Amino acid sequence: MANTILVGAQWGDEGKGKIIDFLTEQAEIVVRTQGGNNAGHTVYVAGHKYVLHLIPSGILRSGKTCVIGNGVVLDPIGLVAEIDGLLKLGIPVTSGPQGNLRISDTAHVVFPWHRVLDGQREIRKGTNKIGTTKRGIGPTYGDKAARVGLRVVDLIHPRRFPERLRERLDENNEVLRALGAETLDYETLLRDYTAAADRLRPFVTNTVVYLHEATRRTANILFEGAQGTFLDIDHGTYPYVTSSNTTSGGACTGSGVPPNRMDRVVGVMKAYTTRVGEGPLPTENAFISDLLHGMGREFGATTGRARRCGWFDAVATRHAAMVNGIDELAVTNVDGLDSLESIRVCVAYEVDGQRLNHIPSDCELLAKCQPVYQDFPGWNTPTDKITSWDGLPVNCRHYLLTLAQLTGARLTVVSVGPGREQTMLL
Repeated sequence: MANTILVGAQWGDEGKGKIIDFLTEQAEIVVRTQGGNNAGHTVYVAGHKYVLHLIPSGILRSGKTCVIGNGVVLDPIGLVAEIDGLLKLGIPVTSGPQGNLRISDTAHVVFPWHRVLDGQREIRKGTNKIGTTKRGIGPTYGDKAARVGLRVVDLIHPRRFPERLRERLDENNEVLRALGAETLDYETLLRDYTAAADRLRPFVTNTVVYLHEATRRTANILFEGAQGTFLDIDHGTYPYVTSSNTTSGGACTGSGVPPNRMDRVVGVMKAYTTRVGEGPLPTENAFISDLLHGMGREFGATTGRARRCGWFDAVATRHAAMVNGIDELAVTNVDGLDSLESIRVCVAYEVDGQRLNHIPSDCELLAKCQPVYQDFPGWNTPTDKITSWDGLPVNCRHYLLTLAQLTGARLTVVSVGPGREQTMLL
């Protein structure tokens, strides 16, 4: 498989967890490179549903090593709960030289004040809110950029941590008072975070060195992205974005593995378009939203929020292919369109009398864009039991190949349901 970066080619929630699980069969190591527990990857194995937030989806396959990289912002208490949840389900999570989980010592730590600040900022934005999950991700990345954040190496240091915690808490309690929010108790935080540090300490290591040693022995490494291209802090629909680089370049900075060690980029996209939270979504459509929600689909794995849904946006996926350098495409949720007689695809935008073939950088202009559609015949037959490309209806194959052609990358994976067995490799 070589070293593979997997990214979302839309606004997140493309089914990356399922595709990561599928590709992990060929990988030795799976690395999470950015984001925090604001992301949720849902994987179905043998009829059981697993929702992962910080631990890479590779944890569900035996013999694989999972790495939480330096680009991740880590909620220690949330991670301990996630580990305990997996252990209760009989999924081993082990530390040490032969263990299956390693945590970067330079990942930044999420604290309760980050979550409070996240919520307070959303309240003050009013109708201009971002739609954040209020997990404290943005404020944690803000502290990282301001060079005042605490890292895992600080968390597990028994002498340094109490001092640094006191310093950071005193400063942030002043901010919380100014906002009219309830302040946080030092002794409670010290107790809870020290307990989490004791649990996590055996997993902590210099993951950059570990991954470089793995590349030297030519191990197959899969780099797992969270969220999607248009939530990227630089290349997304700013300001309605997350606080990290969700595009392929983030896999390098978030892991310490340089670009010349990467072999391919796989972009994951749904056969239609969805987004969670606020911000423009040019192809948003009430009919397809009602259809998918009525099927029990498109509710967030982390928040449970109903996702906004629309027709496939080829303008967006072309842009995603460009900024990520996408070589191969994995298309998911094909079966969500099984009942339709006709399916629409956005091939361009129109705004102020002009036709656009790219996403404008100005979010206000994007919100004014009207989709230019091309209609395709549906297949109006179930696909969720089909296990081969040749077994798919002719109209379905034509539709998928057209999506790949419009996006500008090669179609290699098609998914017609949540299970491993509902995935076909072309």
